Amino acid sequence: MQVMKSLTQVDPTPLQQPQPPSSSLSLGLNVMRPYEMVHHLVSCNAVVVFSVTDCCMSTVAKRLLFSLGVGPIVVELDEQANGAGIRSVLHQLAGAQQPVPAVFIGGKFLGGVQTLMASHINGTLVPLLKEAGALWL
Repeated sequence: MQVMKSLTQVDPTPLQQPQPPSSSLSLGLNVMRPYEMVHHLVSCNAVVVFSVTDCCMSTVAKRLLFSLGVGPIVVELDEQANGAGIRSVLHQLAGAQQPVPAVFIGGKFLGGVQTLMASHINGTLVPLLKEAGALWL
């Protein structure tokens, strides 16, 4: 299984250009730069999924988490004005993997749908979710 990667291991320097505000972004994060937004969301929430509304793999990741009783924060990148900038941050984290969906648990990057499903199948997902405070079972 892939070791979870901390967001602090990503170099935010290439993404320092200000982004235009987004009226569709909630939580008062619409004026943040992509790296700052990703960092804030993943450090303040137990589970965050960066998704695209019409991506079947994103749907699979969200459905698995919801079926386990987790209520992740879901950011639909195609509905965000700064979605391209956020994708750049996720691409740095994902490396060779497809950057969407991107699942963060306990402030760390778990990976995409393949890693999420593998963790579920091998029995390591539920303990990760419990440790992050996303499950109380």
